[in-house]
Amino acid sequence: MTDSIDEGEMTSTMTDQADQGAPAMSAPHIDMSIASEHVEDLSDVPPVFCARDLEVSYGEFKAVKDVSMDVLEHEITAFIGPSGCGKTTILRCFNRMNDLIESSRVEGHLLYHGVDLYDSKVDPVEVRRRIGMVFQKPNPFPKSIYDNIAYGPRVSGMAKKKDALDEIVETSLRKAALWDEVKDRLEESALGMSGGQQQRLCIARAIAVNPDVLLMDEPCSALDPIATGAIEDLMRDIKSEYTIVIVTHNMQQAARVSDQTAFFSVEVNPHSDTRTGVLVEIDTTEKMFSNPSDQRTERYVTGRFG
Repeated sequence: MTDSIDEGEMTSTMTDQADQGAPAMSAPHIDMSIASEHVEDLSDVPPVFCARDLEVSYGEFKAVKDVSMDVLEHEITAFIGPSGCGKTTILRCFNRMNDLIESSRVEGHLLYHGVDLYDSKVDPVEVRRRIGMVFQKPNPFPKSIYDNIAYGPRVSGMAKKKDALDEIVETSLRKAALWDEVKDRLEESALGMSGGQQQRLCIARAIAVNPDVLLMDEPCSALDPIATGAIEDLMRDIKSEYTIVIVTHNMQQAARVSDQTAFFSVEVNPHSDTRTGVLVEIDTTEKMFSNPSDQRTERYVTGRFG
């Protein structure tokens, strides 16, 4: 179950909530003064995310366990590992998307700028505004290109005047390296765009609500090499403004774009044949691909896994 939960279903759920009038972009309810006493050894500049002994279960099934890592500001962190090892499950912990799965249970500690993301005072809807997500398959709304970008700012009340919305739309599309391609057809349906353009549109839509973090779940898996290159260039360009966490099965992509890499693997229960994901190690990408600390990582990045 770790990596097989349908992205479209998740996106549909969140979109439906917004369309039904839920306060999808409500006023902030993340109290940044909430401190944690559970995390040790933080550097002078605290990480954006700090996970300690994080684990996720679905009912009685433990999907992933023993995840302790720091995600650093304005860096790209890549999650790699075989299917079913919990990469996507952990990624979804970072903006509480797993809350939408009734049977899910998250244990351990996960801090965002020092705030416990799972504290009862924290509004998960506000979490998802600050921590945006781009899914594996492009999922533009059945609206115009303009309305796709303007949707979040309209719902949140960020921009009530047309001039302000126009500026947000243009700025977001420019940041997504899409403005020059679509500026003359903003009122056309987003569904008529190419796959690569749709994915960049989804990135622009996430940027439009001024997030702090972008989570990307295999954003290039459905794209051709040219579109993939465009997305990778975009990630490198915008990491000075956003912290990015990406799940990828493409080892070369992780090596090209990320600053640090986390390798996940699976442990098989010999009695039940169930598989639980574990974090093997996390380090700078250069070290992970040239001199990893764990033999399992070396076997995976050199193609000798299993």
